[in-house]
Amino acid sequence: MTKPNDLLQGTLNLLILKILELEPMHGWALAQRLKQMSNEILQVGPGSLYPALHKLEQEGWITADWSMSETQRRVKFYTLTKEGRKQLNRQTANWKRLSLAVNSIVLPAEG
Repeated sequence: MTKPNDLLQGTLNLLILKILELEPMHGWALAQRLKQMSNEILQVGPGSLYPALHKLEQEGWITADWSMSETQRRVKFYTLTKEGRKQLNRQTANWKRLSLAVNSIVLPAEG
């Protein structure tokens, strides 16, 4: 059975991959996009974000390259790889299955 922390980490990985599917970006911008796309509900700090990015890079699902940001600071830009896109599709399918199962318990049909 999946532990709660594993679920949270898996969800963060899914969200990172989904956001990077839109365009390559650096970590701070990624955290801001997550916050913005979730209507300020989801926020991730550097202590969770950067270890997750490092793990995704180790898995080969994203690549990281140093470049200049909009503010002329040297930052790592993260890009989704072909294998990362496949993983995103797998994780999205798993998320759909999981959310349907949880919803069937938490939000049972009125009858």
